[in-house]
Amino acid sequence: MSGFLRGSRALFSAARSATTTNISPAATKKASSTAEAASKPLKKGKEKKPSVSGIMRTTPISPIFQSVVGVPEVSRAEAVKKLWEYIKLHNLQNPSDKREIFCDAKLKKLFDGKDKVGFLEIGKLLKPHFVKTG
Repeated sequence: MSGFLRGSRALFSAARSATTTNISPAATKKASSTAEAASKPLKKGKEKKPSVSGIMRTTPISPIFQSVVGVPEVSRAEAVKKLWEYIKLHNLQNPSDKREIFCDAKLKKLFDGKDKVGFLEIGKLLKPHFVKTG
């Protein structure tokens, strides 16, 4: 163990001496020119728009789901977020078991007439309400 500490002392002393030495003006000029090059924008050509895919792509939804969410097109992630806002707003979460959601009239239409839904079931039950296009 003492051999390990002896080696680290040598590293610390080398680092200490490097911080106390003066840096040459040529080295600072070179460092500043590389920093300027990094801050310049890339060539102006065709700018690629980031393609939105997967759960972040907006898709049309069914009229039943539109009545709950309030918009005709939404991404899957945003749909689940808005559904949770609706559940929290109408106090539909079971207070003793937060994983369980009580369904009101709108949610019963959305979730195939079920009275209670587990939060892990929501994704599976929402799948038919996303209209496939193309």
